[in-house]
Amino acid sequence: MREAVARPLSAYQRILVIKLGALGDFVQSMAAMAQIRRAHPKARITLLTTPTYADLAQASGWFDAIDSGGRPKGVLGLLGMALRLRGGRFERVYDLQTSSRSRNYYYLFAPNFPEWSGISPGASHRHVNPRRDLMQTLDRQWDQLAEAGLVHPLAEGLAPGPDLSWAAAAAGREIPPLSERFSIKAPYALIAPGASPGRPRKRWPLRHFIELAKALEAMGVTPVVIGGGQEIALAEAIVREAPSALALTGRTKLVELAALGAGAEVAIGNDTGPTYLAAFAGAPTLVLFSADSDPALCAPRSPGVTVLQRGDLADLSVDEVTKAVALLRGAA
Repeated sequence: MREAVARPLSAYQRILVIKLGALGDFVQSMAAMAQIRRAHPKARITLLTTPTYADLAQASGWFDAIDSGGRPKGVLGLLGMALRLRGGRFERVYDLQTSSRSRNYYYLFAPNFPEWSGISPGASHRHVNPRRDLMQTLDRQWDQLAEAGLVHPLAEGLAPGPDLSWAAAAAGREIPPLSERFSIKAPYALIAPGASPGRPRKRWPLRHFIELAKALEAMGVTPVVIGGGQEIALAEAIVREAPSALALTGRTKLVELAALGAGAEVAIGNDTGPTYLAAFAGAPTLVLFSADSDPALCAPRSPGVTVLQRGDLADLSVDEVTKAVALLRGAA
């Protein structure tokens, strides 16, 4: 590990933040991104990410530049990214991805390495906590930033989640406004029936989501189905049997989805990014977990979040979910 030279955080002028990952991971990392901006209020901060997250990151106001080429293809793509990064003359890098891919980005700067917060061997602020792989995402990244001198250490379980209150304001500035664009009848509930295509066990059965949408209609709540373009067929199946439901899958930008979460009566979804975004935006949220994920490590830690877990999500009944939704609505 290289020895870091002590400098006031205010002295840094060019900062790079790396975050690629899945949507749920990206959203949770926004807590760390906000801390990085607070620590470097006058620096030019660049985010290295993917096109999916550009609009959400830009709307946050924490970044001066967005480089969406964080997953280059082929040797030429990697060379192009390396040239961009070296040309940025970054003084410090915060690798919030800490994957085998991003860890190796450190070596693209040789021989003039910037200060580096992450897990790369040789990094000036290497995160070496032996528990890092056992820590919840928010705690792990807070601990990483504490080792880099940005925040005070906190006991596990106390790291705050991201504040996405700015998302509703950002979406509200768009024309036409969300209310006109989507014509959602309030009160409404967000439903996220999708999950990673490669992990089907993370999905509550579609039939159960259809019955849940009908139950929401009976409560006088409009079911609004959210997700990416790959979930369009799921949304169409729900809308066919729940006539008042609205399918927004593939139709919203992430900042708009966050704004919808801020205004939702409740959100219900699998362990998937749109569910996390709605939760951190302020929706009372019910997250459904199978044995494929450990909620202690990755569930959104936000007020108003309830977790239901079964080894096989097919064993989680519609009645149990409907009762949990009623409790969330009552608490809200």
